[in-house]
Amino acid sequence: MEAMKAILIICDGMADRPVKSLGYKTPLEVAKKPNMDRIASEGICGMMYAIAPGIPPGSDTAHLAILGYDPYQVYTGRGPFEAAGAGLELQPGDIAFRANYASVNENLVVTDRRAGRIQTPSELEEAVKQIKLPVKFLFKNTTGHRAVLVLRGRGLSAAVGDTDPHEVGKKVLKAEALDRTAAARRTARIVNLFTKKVYQVLHHHPLNQQRRKEGLPPANMVLLRGAGVVPHLEPLEKRLGIKAACVAATALIKGVCKLAGMEVVEVEGATGNVNTNLRGKIEATVKALETNDLVLLHIKAFDELGHDGKTEEKVKFIETVDAHLEKLWNKADFLVLTSDHTTPVEFKEHAGDPVPVALVGPGVRKDDVKSFDERSCARGGLGYIRGPELLPILANLMGKMHKFGA
Repeated sequence: MEAMKAILIICDGMADRPVKSLGYKTPLEVAKKPNMDRIASEGICGMMYAIAPGIPPGSDTAHLAILGYDPYQVYTGRGPFEAAGAGLELQPGDIAFRANYASVNENLVVTDRRAGRIQTPSELEEAVKQIKLPVKFLFKNTTGHRAVLVLRGRGLSAAVGDTDPHEVGKKVLKAEALDRTAAARRTARIVNLFTKKVYQVLHHHPLNQQRRKEGLPPANMVLLRGAGVVPHLEPLEKRLGIKAACVAATALIKGVCKLAGMEVVEVEGATGNVNTNLRGKIEATVKALETNDLVLLHIKAFDELGHDGKTEEKVKFIETVDAHLEKLWNKADFLVLTSDHTTPVEFKEHAGDPVPVALVGPGVRKDDVKSFDERSCARGGLGYIRGPELLPILANLMGKMHKFGA
């Protein structure tokens, strides 16, 4: 059989709950999205729990699950995926953290966890790199307000808590050792020293002085969370016989895919927000299909709009993305459309609700669903599945699975 190709489109946080201002419909139910609806009407639909019913997944654990890994077995923290996706070469024993530029007052109380969603502050990155710590460290901006920190040296541990309080109005946390080892206590001390020095360096930085004059929140703190060491993931190609690539903007998703043995395609102008280069990402996806069986196309901004409670903007972005999806028709044998998790605009956080999924291509048992949305897909022929079941279903249709038994 001739090799088949597939595109897996993951719209980060696109799924939602009924919204009062939309007449208790979801953004997907309200949006005009003919191409998403075409995938649904010409294919088979269902609902998917990325990890398990009622479990709100992070984007990292959700993507691990969708790629067929058990997050409970392989997940060591978000930091290593961010660092790998940022292009940092990690070494055994490195401790990686996910980082956010944030705004704090003189008492280190967080006033904005994302510093007004400041975009790629390279001057601040250079300032942080000048800090002196008892160990070597790597610090790098990723996209927007995001960055990564890697501590390198002997006697370090990932068993340390976050400094990010995860809420506005709360004080920056003091990192605590999560076990009784000397390495965990030492790492916590180093993290707290980093926090102290970051504030000293950034609070009076010229860029932040200018931001205050302009009425913008200063990026005068770096919040850390998700400490972890590099996990070992069996390559996707070895596990399913699928050679795969990833087209994404955020370091987190690029890192998950890189550690899964996938090719990571860089796209100029891909930002992870509503101004991302969608045309470039679509073109890169089609190009990557020439040398791969599967391309994962990740689109992030739905999640940010959900976190920010921007209902109308989320509807509009669904429509914007939908218009670009037309360019993917007839470029692959299979198109798969889904979300990694629900980010309700009224809840403003990830939820453990199932997300719609639709799959179109040869051999698919078409059902009667006509619209790609949460309530319609719940009536589809796929029923309810879990994230780790999605790729085997696709691989079976692509002729990649082997018979189990005689």
